[in-house]
Amino acid sequence: MASNRHLGRIVALQTLYELDFRVEVAGKDVDRTAILERNVARYSEVVGDKEFVERLVTGVLSDIKELDAFIQPLAPEWPLNQIARIDKIILRMGVWELKYTKEVPVKVVINEAVELAKGFGADNSSKFVNGVLGTAARNLGVVTGKDAVKPRKSPADSKKSKKNTENEKTAKSTAKTKTPVADKETA
Repeated sequence: MASNRHLGRIVALQTLYELDFRVEVAGKDVDRTAILERNVARYSEVVGDKEFVERLVTGVLSDIKELDAFIQPLAPEWPLNQIARIDKIILRMGVWELKYTKEVPVKVVINEAVELAKGFGADNSSKFVNGVLGTAARNLGVVTGKDAVKPRKSPADSKKSKKNTENEKTAKSTAKTKTPVADKETA
């Protein structure tokens, strides 16, 4: 079910992105229901929890002004109109889930948003999303400082970390076993 929800979040992200772009270009005459239904139908074979996708998309759309007002103070150096569209939508989805879905653990919501940012955002999007949603969770009272959420590492990150640890161990081991070489003339 978890991977199904992940795919559902991807469909929701794509739908919200398309809607946000079309509203900006075409104005408010965009048929939101038709776009949502088309995207849900397009992925119906792989996403079994269509209700989750529909609830997430309609929830974000109906609360968009409230979500934006909540998000803005969390990243004061970045006005919403300067945040990349994809990051802004991921943040809206994450905050909406933190506020309105009690069945999904906070860590899952944040990790899913971070994964979406890694997959669809820029290089630093995942760190930005993680930081903003971590602050959002604390401000909403759904997580305390000691329960802070750390992003899930990708397999590539784990390999890098493991390799760095091995290199550090080798360097320490080599440093301990080296004996000073005596000068030939004084020996």
